This record gives sequence, C-alpha cells and structure tokens, in this order.
Amino acid sequence: MEHAQEQEACPEQTQRYCVQRPIYNQELLQGQLHRRQRTPQTLGQKIAHSCRCSSKKAKSHLYSFLPILKWLPHYPVKEYLLGDIISGISTGVMQLPQGLAYALLAAVPPVFGLYSSFYPVFLYTFFGTSKHISIGTFAVVSMMVGSVAVREVPDEMISLDSNSTNTTDVLEYFSARDTKRVQVAVALAFLSGLIQLCLGFLRFGFLSIYLTEPLVRGFTTAAAVHVFTSQLKYLLGIKTSRYSGPLSVVYSIAAVLSKITTTNIAALIVGLTCIVLLLIGKEINFRFKKKLPVPIPMEIIVVIIGTGVSAGMNLHESYKVDVVGNIPQGLRAPAVPEIQLIPAIFVDAVAIAIVGFSMAVSMAKIFALKHGYTIDGNQELIALGICNSVGSFFQTISITCSMSRSLVQESTGGKTQIAGTLSAVMVLLVIVAIGYLFEPLPQTVLAAIVMVNLKGMLKQFGDVMHFWRTSKIELAIWMAAFVASLFLGLDYGLLTAVTFAMITVIYRTQSPEYRILGQIPDTDIYCDVEEYEEVKEYPGIKIFQANTSLYFANSESYTRALKKKTGVDPGALLKARRKAQKRHAREIKAANEHRKKAVLKLMNDVEASVKHEIASDDLPVNGKFADSSVQDMSPDEHEHFVEPKSNIHSLILDFTPVNFVDSVGAKTLKSIIKEYKEVGVCVCIASCSGPVVNELTRLNFFDKSVTRELLFHSIHDAVLACQVKDGSAAQAGSDL
Repeated sequence: MEHAQEQEACPEQTQRYCVQRPIYNQELLQGQLHRRQRTPQTLGQKIAHSCRCSSKKAKSHLYSFLPILKWLPHYPVKEYLLGDIISGISTGVMQLPQGLAYALLAAVPPVFGLYSSFYPVFLYTFFGTSKHISIGTFAVVSMMVGSVAVREVPDEMISLDSNSTNTTDVLEYFSARDTKRVQVAVALAFLSGLIQLCLGFLRFGFLSIYLTEPLVRGFTTAAAVHVFTSQLKYLLGIKTSRYSGPLSVVYSIAAVLSKITTTNIAALIVGLTCIVLLLIGKEINFRFKKKLPVPIPMEIIVVIIGTGVSAGMNLHESYKVDVVGNIPQGLRAPAVPEIQLIPAIFVDAVAIAIVGFSMAVSMAKIFALKHGYTIDGNQELIALGICNSVGSFFQTISITCSMSRSLVQESTGGKTQIAGTLSAVMVLLVIVAIGYLFEPLPQTVLAAIVMVNLKGMLKQFGDVMHFWRTSKIELAIWMAAFVASLFLGLDYGLLTAVTFAMITVIYRTQSPEYRILGQIPDTDIYCDVEEYEEVKEYPGIKIFQANTSLYFANSESYTRALKKKTGVDPGALLKARRKAQKRHAREIKAANEHRKKAVLKLMNDVEASVKHEIASDDLPVNGKFADSSVQDMSPDEHEHFVEPKSNIHSLILDFTPVNFVDSVGAKTLKSIIKEYKEVGVCVCIASCSGPVVNELTRLNFFDKSVTRELLFHSIHDAVLACQVKDGSAAQAGSDL
C-alpha cells in the first residue's frame, strides 16, 4: 500500500512531500488495479441510440439549429436595446459603402453588394451563435469570387465590334458580360453554401484548425496586395482588362503601367482626396475612441460628399469619370442559380467555403473569449452555409465576417445579433427607397474606401520580423502562404499553403529534439543534462527522451539519435567483437604454426632416441601442443577483450512525449530492445501512457522476450529498478 506523509511548512520554507511505495512496473501496477467493467456497444446499438428521439433531445436539437429561440425570449430590452440600436446604425452606415465597393471586387454591379449586405445578415440573426461579428461582403472573399468570375467570363468572351462606337452596343456588351459574371458569382455562393452546410451537419467544424494563424495572415496579406492592385485602375480612371489565375497580380500591374499615360486626372484627384479624408477619419477614431460615443462614419460621409460633388459637377459627362451607374430600385424575385456551372467552379467553391468559415470563426472566437460566452463551430458552418446557399436564390455573392465592421459593431455597444439585423434593415431601406441617389457615385470613391480598409491587412507585413524572432517554421508558413497566394492566385495559393503547413508538421516530428536526462539530486525530477549544471547522470544508466511520437516517418532518425546520444551502438559493438575474435584466432593460428616449425627443426637436428623422447612428450595431440603457452581464448576472455568502452548496463526510454506508436514504430522499439540486449544493455520504457500501451498491445509488441515488466510508471521507478537489477547482477558475479 502507498503511504504518504506531508510535512507542514512555514510560509518562508519550501513545501516538501515524501512518498513511500513499491517500485512499479506496468505488470505490477496493473495487478493491483481493477479495471472498470464496460459493456461494448455494437454498431447497431450506437445507431439506434443516436436515432432515439425524446422531447428533451428534440428541443436540444431545435435550440442548437435555431439559437435565436434560446436567447431572444430572455433578451433584456432595457439593458441591451439602446446599445444594439447604436451599434446597428453604426455598422449599417459602414455596410452600405463597403457593400458597393466589394461588389466591384467580385466583378459584379454594385447593387449585388447591397443584396449581399441584406439577406445573409438577416439570416445569420436566426442561425448564428456569435453575438458580435458582422456578416456580409469581405474584401478577401470578394476578390476570390471576382477572380473566378473573370476566369469563367473574360472580357474577350462577349463579342463587341472593335470599330463600334455606338453607345447602345457598348452598354449591351457590358450588360451581357455583367449578367454572366453575376450568374457565376451566384452559383459560387450557392455551391460554397452547400459545402459549408454539409461540413456543418457532418461536424467538420474542426477543419479551421488546419488554417493556422501564420497561414491565414500570410494568405490575407497576399489577398490585400491582390485587392490593392485590382483597385489601381479605378483610382486612376484607366480602362484595362481584369486578370485572374497565376501571375494575375503581375499582369494587372503591367497593364496599369502600360496605360498610365491615359490616367483620368479628375478621377485621381477625387480618389486621392477621399483616401486622405478616410485616413484622417480613421486616425481620429483611433486616437479619440475613448472620448467618442460612436466612431465618426467617414466612409458614408465620403460617399455622400463624392456623390454630391459628382452630381453637382456632372463628373461623368464633363470629365469622363466612371460612376456606379444604374441601381435598380426594390428587391429581385428569387431565381434558381445556374447549376450547370458547378463542375467548373467546384474547387474554387471549396476554397471560398473554408476561407469564409475560417475568417468568421476566428473573429467569433475572439469576441466570445472577450465577453465570456461560447460559440459552436459546427453551427457557425451551418449558419454560413444557409446565408450563402439561401441568399444565392436572391442574387447574393459569397459572404463571411468583416473584421472592420465586426470591430465597430462590438466597440459601439452591440450586445446581440439584433445589431446585425438593424444594419440589414438600413441596407434594405437604401435598396427599396433611396438606392437611385447613389448612381452618380464615382467608382474611384469606392476604390479609395477599399484601399483604406486594406490598411490593417497590409500592416501584417510586420509579421515577418515577429515570426523571425519567435519561430522560423511559422515564418516559413507565412512566407509560403504569401508568395504562393500572390503569384499562383488565391485558390491555388491556399492549397499550396495548407500543403506546406502539413509538411512542416511532418518535418517537426522527423526533426525533434533528443535529450539525455539526469536527476536533480535528492529528487525524482529528471532534466536535460546539457542544460543544467546540477543535473547528474546515474553511473551505468542512460535516460533518453525524444519530444515526438514514434512512427514510420521518424523511426530511423529515432534509432540513430539514440545510438549517438547514448554512445552505445550495438551493431558497431557486435561488429567490433567479431573482428576482434577473428583477429585473435589468426594470432593463435600463427603462433601454433610458428611452434610447429620450431619443433620440426629441432627434430631434424638431434639423434633418433632423442627424437623419440621429444615425440612422446611434445608432439601435438588433436592439433594442439600439450604445453603450448598460446591457447584459444575462452568465451569469457573474448567478452573481456572486446568490452564496450561505455560502461552502460541500462537504457531508459522516456515515453512521456509519445502520443502514438504505429506498427513501424513498434517494430523499431522491439528491435532496439533486442539489439541492446545482445551487448548486455537492458532497455526499459518509462511513463508510457495508457493509449500507447493499448496500441502496443494491439500491435503484438509484447511476447516472451519483451514483457510488460520493461514498462515503468515513471522514470524514477525505472531508475530504481535498474539499480536493483545491476546490484543483484554484481552480487551474483562476486559470488561466482
């Protein structure tokens, strides 16, 4: 039985504990424990249990699918309503210009950005679990949608007579092109929503963990460069084609530079003025955010001023400044997306679905942690899937969470999803009643809004120095995501970045840190002997630790490091022993031959009687001389002759960091035990977790030569057992 004594300590003294118990190996410990009896369920029983329905279970599933039923009945009107109203109005004021601007990124007319700022936001109120994120258009996702739309419907696809100067022909050309691009964007929203729905119902919310922070930040930084480049032509008032796919950013810059001489000065002046005003407004909001009750809505102010100036000065007719143009009044009738486009856009839809979910769930987790509530990743997938798939029937493009709007919604006092609903109502009023007022709005103003909103993402270039100081591997992930997404396009770039991140995981397991541990004197604590001066090794005992699991990818490196760190290579020792035995055998043979020659010479020089005497006394018997001073070595003498330089009798493998072992790892481990046993070194395994022991059992690791007696509960148990065993062996040797 284990007996524990605790010593009370004064506040200024270090507390101590003393435990007296047997030395436990796995077999002894399991013999003293009683396993709980568990009745395994068959597959049919599990299915039947999951399909069983009760009123409580049905209610739980309903509340999970429609979170609004859970929080709305308990909504504290007096405490939350005012904050939600202010937050909703502030967010809606941002939603309007961003919806118009991000529609240009998606290569669709601006009004579709307004649709995407209404339907999905309204739907998220019912199905979403985050109280603070603002759903709607977002620069990165809109850019991904735009690249697909331009790829599927390039400018050259719609024929227009190059000599035609008829305004009607030009308008029809743009109308036909935009109609087809809208069909692609809507189909993309429908398919990405279906993918998110399927992943949500299959409980695949954990997928976001594969998009690590360095990967997401590198990807979004590259996306910001793409977005910034795509807006240059609107800022400068230049007519260029829009590019997609690999090297699209290079082609876009080259196209802008080739037509830089055709810059529309009026558009450039308006755009730069808006950029300056927006930057000033953001700086004021940042510096005085504690004193301002709500942020100054500079974006809507710039839109109103730009629209007024454009209408008053007739910029479109007088200075050829491109404007937003026709904004249809009212909502569109629902329509089925173009299903035949799905095969061509499936891979892009997967990328957009995952990126959109990752953006939303990362922001949702930040706000949930800050305000002390939880979100459901699977329900977030379902909510986004419904927003995208259902919204696509009403001509919306793919949406996700906007970082800038979410920060405004949270900082202005938003408490629940009601704030998002109010922002959607504001957008609805614009669509139904006053949307036509924004028709004179210059596109260069929208480009300025987009560019200024990229400021936060472009600041992520500072991550390079941060990751350089903290983690070179995370820096490599960031750089791979950035470079691949910048030059290969956002879809292939994301796939490349995820693949590279997976490779770094394999690299880390293949290149772990290997240590030899020693004891802190008078404790059962073991640390790296190369790191601390006080740590001492036990004579004859080596404790080896690798901070990784043991499987096919690192089994060879594990074995090499073990031999290098311990200084004992069983293969080299056995080879040296065999060479020494052969060399010594050759020496004996040479000595015997030399002895024979000497005797024969002596026999020829003496008389016959003397020869008879010599023959009777010294002739070899069975090939050996009776009094030969050189004889074969006994096995014990051979053993002594090639005794290893390192006087090690025990090797302990610390399995504390090991999470799993596969069949290759189990075979490697058994091979290590047998090889070291051949050179007189006993191998023990310490701190092996229960799941790893179960895996070893399933892999038939244990047999007559490798028993559970080699497994110990802790390193200290293994050390004490090795000392006892070595003492017993030494005592037996002295008795002999």
